[in-house]
Parts: sequence; C-alpha cells; structure tokens
Amino acid sequence: MTTALTRDSTTPVSRYDGSRPSPRIKLNRREIVIQHSDAQIGERLMGEALGAVDRDALHGFLKQLMKASVILQKPDEDNLAFMISMVKGIAPRDSLEAMLTAQMVSIHVATMRSASRLAFTEGLSQQEGISRTLTRLARTFAAQMEALNRHRGNGERPITVQNLSVQEGGSAIVGNVAQHAHLTVAEPGTAIDAGLVAPREAGKREHGQAAAMQGATT
Repeated sequence: MTTALTRDSTTPVSRYDGSRPSPRIKLNRREIVIQHSDAQIGERLMGEALGAVDRDALHGFLKQLMKASVILQKPDEDNLAFMISMVKGIAPRDSLEAMLTAQMVSIHVATMRSASRLAFTEGLSQQEGISRTLTRLARTFAAQMEALNRHRGNGERPITVQNLSVQEGGSAIVGNVAQHAHLTVAEPGTAIDAGLVAPREAGKREHGQAAAMQGATT
C-alpha cells in the first residue's frame, strides 16, 4: 500500500527509534509517495530520518532532495533513497542540522558526479575545468562538516591538557581559563630593541620606574 504525502497540517512529527528502517519513496509525475501500510507511521519514520519538525518541513526536504537526485534530467528513486539514508545516518537533531545535512548529502552527490565525469573525460582542458569544480565541491563538503561539528559543540573547540605539573607552593585551577596575551612594543634605540633586555623584564622595570616617579611626586 502506498500513501501520498499531504500538507494539510503542521503537526510535529513524532520521533521514533532511529534503528527502525525508513520507508521507501515512490516518485510519480505529480506526487511524492511514501510507501508504508500506515500513512501516519510512514510520515513519522520519514520525518525522523530527515530531521523534519512537521509535515511542511518533511514535504520541503523530500522535494529538495528529489531535485538533487536528478540523473539525466529525471529524478532517480535509488539515488533519492541513498540520500535519505545518508541524512538519517548523520541524524540531524534540529532544523539547522536538518538543512545543513541535506546540503551536505547534495554536495556529496554532486562531488561524485564530478568525479565520474573526470574519469571519463580525456580532453586536457575539460579535465582541468572538472578538476576545479571537484576541488571546490570537496572543500565545501569539508567546510560543512566543520560547521556541523561546531554547531553540535556550541561553537567551542575543546582543548585537552595531557600533562600538568604544579611546583611546590603553586596552585592549579580546574575549569575554563581565558588567557590574554600582553604585548610589549619596543621603541627604537632601547635595550629591548637591542635585544639586551627581555620584554617581560622590561615591563617590570617600567612598572617600578612609574611607581617610583609617582611616589616622588607625592
């Protein structure tokens, strides 16, 4: 039994166990059909696979992926099924991840198409053009992966400290520590500029001289 996808509601799509198989898609001339014996369960399983929050989002993602699955100017059911499976494997957790994941899968398909064209192209000028396109697509995919990882990590890059030693009389801080660098610019002709005094020591001397001048003025 096949059930046509409808857009008569924006009811949120319930989440199911991601290990459950997703229904197949049948492409007709005028509609996208989810093949499942139960229309509601079919929509829920497909919505889970694509990370769609409601039926409108589900319909939009399916339509966009269908257009990206085109082979020889015709949507391809097997290619669409592959793209849906890849999206499900990445498991988008919100609408932003769902959109980015759909883009990643589409870029991957375009990358492999370019790789196939490059393999069957013999002309040097055509090979160069396809190689540039292939390189740009591969870089785009890598950038998308980094964007997804940053989004899932809330934009933070973890820093791991492998070795930590604290000398006697010292103390260690456990937690997030922001360290700001202090920059000392040497004036021409000074001891710092000549390399005779380290910038840190020079900073201490300047601080001491300033304190002494302030005391003398007082």
